[in-house]
Amino acid sequence: MCGIAALQIRNPALRGELGGLMHGMLCEIVERGPDSAGLALYGSEQLTPDGSSAITVISDADPAALAESLRACLPEGAEPTVVAYAESLLVNAEVGASVLEQAVRTALPGASIIGRGSNVAVLKGVGHPVALADVYGLTGISGTQALSHTRMATESAVTAVGAHPFTVAEDLCLVHNGSFSNHASIRRWLRAEGVDFDSENDSEVAARFIAWRTRRGDDLKTALEALQGVFDGFYTLVVTTADSMAVVRDPIACKPAIIAETDDWIAMASEYRALAGLPGIEDARIFEPSPGVVYTWALEPVLEGAAR
Repeated sequence: MCGIAALQIRNPALRGELGGLMHGMLCEIVERGPDSAGLALYGSEQLTPDGSSAITVISDADPAALAESLRACLPEGAEPTVVAYAESLLVNAEVGASVLEQAVRTALPGASIIGRGSNVAVLKGVGHPVALADVYGLTGISGTQALSHTRMATESAVTAVGAHPFTVAEDLCLVHNGSFSNHASIRRWLRAEGVDFDSENDSEVAARFIAWRTRRGDDLKTALEALQGVFDGFYTLVVTTADSMAVVRDPIACKPAIIAETDDWIAMASEYRALAGLPGIEDARIFEPSPGVVYTWALEPVLEGAAR
């Protein structure tokens, strides 16, 4: 079943409201997936300050002890911070994301890294989605766009690692409502190509496939079009990067999705009620995405006071 809600803010004047708007959207999709939840939050000065990178790891390590261990693994002067959000530890430092990820792997061998990038912070956990959102302080977070998922597990265990979104490349996040029937064979094929996996979740296979395709030169739209020719099953997917968002449904549109678009924002959700509280919804263009069509939006801000 699962629930998806995504929001891209075009108007900078609304970016301070990102967390509050997403909280309202999340509350309306809880019934679709009450066992675990995750959020990807982009452009947040609180979570990903300018000049820093963020790595999220699932661990019960003490934040202060981890920060101390990371100091020995990072270049001199790169002062790490570690903040616990339930099962998620968010690590920040003023170094590249790949450098920070390697430091985390050195300091916490074998730990599950669930988020990486310079623009996105990923927080995931097991439990009621609204309770998790409160732990994360969602209503107080500003930013450019956000992606959320409430999970009803069907293909793998209920764990924080198995929750969505899957962030397997820098600033690239994927959420999925549905099920892939041939994920095991695609996983074997990707492993033969040198791709590693963190879980047995079928949705992670789709995220790894998209990351693999983009590393080979595809843009997001082309990678999602390629996915449709390889993956069997039913799905609604939302994929985000630092400056874009994409939505695609399977060719027979088994899973629900609705999109609303204004000059100020673009939103997608599994149900209309998750969109009903957004500002200006009464004037939005509202539609169901067509089966098999890849929809993409670039994060091109509408400046406050600009002509519409």
